[in-house]
Amino acid sequence: MAKKSSVEKNNRRRKMAKQFAGRRAKLKAIQMDKKASMEDRFAAGLKLAELPRNSSKTRVRNRCELSGRPRAYYRKHKLSRIALRELGSKGLIPGLVKSSW
Repeated sequence: MAKKSSVEKNNRRRKMAKQFAGRRAKLKAIQMDKKASMEDRFAAGLKLAELPRNSSKTRVRNRCELSGRPRAYYRKHKLSRIALRELGSKGLIPGLVKSSW
């Protein structure tokens, strides 16, 4: 089990990224627009830098929903490999069969 503080910090980042997504998208569009004046593009870059770092989507880490483990994460199931194997062995994941020979 991951530390609760790490999981909560990641949840705050996820929430903040969702909250600032619109503003970041507008500023990035202005910044990447080649037709806009250089001053406008530069100003958009400065405003983008003033936003909180944790509002960036890339700061969010994929974590297992059961254990909070950050590594070996399967996006399709939102679980780590360890949790996936345990649930698969118990037969709780439809279509997943643990192989044995």
